[in-house]
Amino acid sequence: MTPALRDRFERLALRLSELDANLADPQVTSDLKRYRAISREQAEAGAVVALYRRYLQREADLDAGRALLADAAVDPDMAAMAREEIEAAGADLERLDRDLQAALLPRDPDDERNAFLEIRAGTGGDESALFAGDLARMYLRWCERQGWRTEVMSLSDAELGGYKELVLRIEGERVYEKLRFESGGHRVQRVPATEAQGRIHTSACTVAVMPEPDEAEEVQLNPAELRIDTFRASGAGGQHVNKTDSAIRITHLPTGLVAECQDDRSQHRNKAKAMAVLAARLRDKERNERAAREAATRKSLIGSGDRSDRIRTYNFPQGRLTDHRINLTLYKLQQVMDGDLDDVIAALRAARAAEQLAQLETGGAA
Repeated sequence: MTPALRDRFERLALRLSELDANLADPQVTSDLKRYRAISREQAEAGAVVALYRRYLQREADLDAGRALLADAAVDPDMAAMAREEIEAAGADLERLDRDLQAALLPRDPDDERNAFLEIRAGTGGDESALFAGDLARMYLRWCERQGWRTEVMSLSDAELGGYKELVLRIEGERVYEKLRFESGGHRVQRVPATEAQGRIHTSACTVAVMPEPDEAEEVQLNPAELRIDTFRASGAGGQHVNKTDSAIRITHLPTGLVAECQDDRSQHRNKAKAMAVLAARLRDKERNERAAREAATRKSLIGSGDRSDRIRTYNFPQGRLTDHRINLTLYKLQQVMDGDLDDVIAALRAARAAEQLAQLETGGAA
């Protein structure tokens, strides 16, 4: 363990003592919001400090074993015990060192949030819309595997199938943390069903994953800056279609961002859904602008998550998926399209963790 990391853990142990004292303060216990925040920090710090203390103990055991083995007068049985202890302590220290470094990785407070997943057809016309439908099916199946709940917030069907645009709300455990690296441009290479010559076409969709803000932290929308339009829902099915002005479109005038919803029969519920999506889009815009400013001084391996970033190619003739950010290539495209995203997401999270560890060891901010 480097001296810099050891110093971090020593400071964290001091911070834990401060948190323990704060939780015994009546002024803190009387403020529920503050008490919860300190309790959460105390639990996280306590778990890391317990690991660090275990590391120090095994470090002392290793030193004791080496000292015993170096003693010329030690008998053979004691020497054998010392060698066993040295081997066991060394293995424990390697494992604890990995665990401690992982525990120090900066945590994005948004990681634990639910998320909005937005898919938009891009270049490629009808084929792009069909691919948007394939991506939606892929994500919905993966969410089902995770035991997450999904809800359609808004959708715009394409004429030949698929979607021009689809927004899903995904609710579950650490949704944003697992899906955050899906934001960006997704490119598909395949022979469209409408292609008579059998030629491979390239088209693209964009995906945006936006954390759902807490109600208390949600972007405050000024009614004077909003234009709210009602219109008749369109699409197949439903007796309310084209009969009632239940669909809602909300435009944020200063930014031009738009959110609409026509999925529900109730105009009131459609408006609430559209407002939630608009707030998430505004918050995401702020995050992206902040990330762009940070990128001026530090380039992230995983990328900014901006829609313009081409992050992945789905090559159907070769059965190949390539994530360009981490040079990951998998020849299991059909399984991925059926919702088996585990290998892709695990590789992206591991790459991000390695990047953060490298920055941690050099004293940089993640």
